[in-house]
Amino acid sequence: MRLLVVEDDVRIADVIRRTLTESGYAVDVAHTAPDGVQAFEIDSYDLVVLDLMLPGLPGGGMDVCRRIRLINRDVPVLMLTALDSMRTKVEGLDAGADDYIVKPFHLVELLARVRALLRRSPRAFAPLLHAQGVTLDPATRTAQRAGRSIVLTAKEFAVLEYLMRNAGAIISTSELIDHAWDSNYEGFSNVVQTYIRYLRQKLTLPGEPDIIQTRRGAGYLIAADS
Repeated sequence: MRLLVVEDDVRIADVIRRTLTESGYAVDVAHTAPDGVQAFEIDSYDLVVLDLMLPGLPGGGMDVCRRIRLINRDVPVLMLTALDSMRTKVEGLDAGADDYIVKPFHLVELLARVRALLRRSPRAFAPLLHAQGVTLDPATRTAQRAGRSIVLTAKEFAVLEYLMRNAGAIISTSELIDHAWDSNYEGFSNVVQTYIRYLRQKLTLPGEPDIIQTRRGAGYLIAADS
């Protein structure tokens, strides 16, 4: 899944980016309010981590949140701030934030709140994802098929998770790149084909059906359970 972090403190932004990336998310970073709005206007994100005190707009993160809500009412927004007043929290929630975390915070708490927001997102069908005999647990980043554990890299997990969250829909190569890779990716679309091949090799034993279907010229599909 692809996340946007809008944080003006470069050190904090880098720590958050590395933490989220190591947990399997594709992460883009913006350091000003206008850059955050522009990133959201250009690309599609599954969640936004948004600092309150941002340069570039009079209302800082509050203005960014309001503009995000004009573009997309559903994407989860986790607001970060050093201000721990009830008035500030209420204002942030009224501006459209879904959750609020006060600096300094523990990174494990940040990850837990991100996972919780993604579970409540309209894209999230259930805490555990099930399709065609495969079970995926986004909280523990684990996968199973027919009772056996399947070890996936962070990128393999991201690709499989997006396909399973959208089970029953054909997902194009460009859509997978948008949600499983960050904006620094400048490679070719065959990277998706490569990771689909890796997943098929890990998910399928001899005699088992391949759960990832290719729709030539359209993309990839994991059928939804009936």
